[in-house]
Amino acid sequence: MTNNDIVQKLWNLCDVLRDDGINYSHYVTELVLLLFIKMEYENTQAGILDQHKLPEGCRWRDLTGKSGLTLLNDYKQMLLDLSQSDDRLIAAIYADAQTSLREPRHLEQLIKSLDAIDWFSAQKDGLGDLYEGLLEKNANETKSGAGQYFTPRALIDSIIRCVKPQTGEIIQDPAAGTAGFLVAADAYMKSETDDYIDLPAKAAKFQKTEAFIGMELVPNTRRLALMNCLLHGMEGDDEGVVHLGNTLSDTGKTQLPKADLILTNPPFGTAKGGGGPTRDDFTFKTSNKQLAFLQHIYRSLKPGGRAAVVLPDNVLFEAGVGTEIRRDLMDKCNLHTILRLPTGIFYAQGVKTNVLFFTKGTAKKPKQEENCTQNVWVYDLRSNMPSFGKRTLFGEQHLKPFEKAFGRKADGTSKRTEGEWSFTNNSLSLEGEGRGEGEEQTEENSRWRSFSRDWIRDQKGDSLDIAWIKDEDSVDAKNLSEPEVLAAEAMGELTEALRELDGLMRALGAGDEAEVQRQVLADSMGLTNG
Repeated sequence: MTNNDIVQKLWNLCDVLRDDGINYSHYVTELVLLLFIKMEYENTQAGILDQHKLPEGCRWRDLTGKSGLTLLNDYKQMLLDLSQSDDRLIAAIYADAQTSLREPRHLEQLIKSLDAIDWFSAQKDGLGDLYEGLLEKNANETKSGAGQYFTPRALIDSIIRCVKPQTGEIIQDPAAGTAGFLVAADAYMKSETDDYIDLPAKAAKFQKTEAFIGMELVPNTRRLALMNCLLHGMEGDDEGVVHLGNTLSDTGKTQLPKADLILTNPPFGTAKGGGGPTRDDFTFKTSNKQLAFLQHIYRSLKPGGRAAVVLPDNVLFEAGVGTEIRRDLMDKCNLHTILRLPTGIFYAQGVKTNVLFFTKGTAKKPKQEENCTQNVWVYDLRSNMPSFGKRTLFGEQHLKPFEKAFGRKADGTSKRTEGEWSFTNNSLSLEGEGRGEGEEQTEENSRWRSFSRDWIRDQKGDSLDIAWIKDEDSVDAKNLSEPEVLAAEAMGELTEALRELDGLMRALGAGDEAEVQRQVLADSMGLTNG
């Protein structure tokens, strides 16, 4: 049984929760409260977990074999006891945790179903990966909550391969969500060091307890993050890897240390009430969350530190304070790369996003704070790309050409050459093969170009919304008909559509309602007498 099979089985258990009146958005939160207890048991049985074990009376075997109200009441008490555990990390994971289950038989069914899963198969890939698969499944299926989306795993892994986290570095995510970036960074370094076995004992302990730090505003999301980290062997400090708090308040200022590497996907939107962050160390006051997070990020990097940040298009072109923040970023950091992402890879349809890669200071002068950016390289993975979604999946193969262009150096200083023609003519070629016959490779249709700091200032007014590839579906204005012809065509199409809707309503037996709507339309068009 593969991890995907197990994830689907776990997801199917949500039907049980639905029968108990638990709504869709709370499925995973309810399920993982129980699932973590089971996973802790499996890890302990396999000898993987030797720290942060659950206390006696709060373990999986304390639930199995029970039924009825005894089971439900004991489970409720177990959640309360776990929230008051002497182990601060366990207490943080179960802080304010309570079940919404009302039917004992549903809890009993969940327990029996979890016991029936082939956990031996799951152990081969790691229970942490299985747990993260469930989080990803939830994000893909529920598609709810503004800004609370799951960064695609393919994108996270691609970013990690570009910035190459190193052992001994402090790695931060100020908008941690379920800790996907931090877990991926940990996995990358483990793969480079044989699960840290190649490191001295002190260095290995640093990786487990000090290397990663994140912050998350939403308590339930932070709970998922703490579970995710612990199941991947990431302990953090007494409060865990991910702290509860608002990065854009003084909590973020005091609890998030300077970092060697920052990886994050800040939430979309504006601060509640429009008041903006309360940080007194921000030079530029703004209610735009992404612009505020961007200030935190480049101010929180150590000299020579690097960052990769997922941001929406508006951050690239917003005027006023947005322009000032971009200028400050390019002064203090080398903004060496922008990846323009396709639409449709996040749940919010139509949201256009980018990844900004930058380094604090310059390679020669890490403490330089002026004129750090000299050239910005832009990879356009958006223009003339398919609409990604459930039918056309966005994957690692779509990012490989960008990674090759990015180069091997994590700070973006590899020797680069303009010109990259993958996916041209909608061929989805991985190495530029399969382009339309006779199509000339030009600067204008290359996906990879460099723009000087002077050009960005003089030609774009310090906007970073840089696009140059002509949309194959766009219509040349020179070939358009006269406005009155276009208007007449549009009105004709609308009339025909209204006629079809009228016929449909009558066929459905709603003739009276159709007549009312016809009269409303006639009145609005001034077609009635009187």
